[in-house]
Amino acid sequence: MVLYTMPKKYQDFVEKRLTKQNIDFCIQYVNADKINLFFGRPECITAIRHMTIRPLNELTPEEDFILGAMLGYDICGQCRRYCERRRLREAV
Repeated sequence: MVLYTMPKKYQDFVEKRLTKQNIDFCIQYVNADKINLFFGRPECITAIRHMTIRPLNELTPEEDFILGAMLGYDICGQCRRYCERRRLREAV
């Protein structure tokens, strides 16, 4: 699975291209000018559709961990990130 943050002005082009190539994708609006484009295997994109109901910076530590693992980030790094996010969340 891939996550690409890009200018919104390319959204139409990307949607047509991915659709033509039968690649599943999901778009999340970041702001008026940017989008997050997720694309990859159907089962991953289905899971992402359930998770992207709010901005990525508002994901729970658990959701953030899952997303990082799905994107292929280093698992040990994800574990450190998860523990730090949990620590900060619990300190509030």
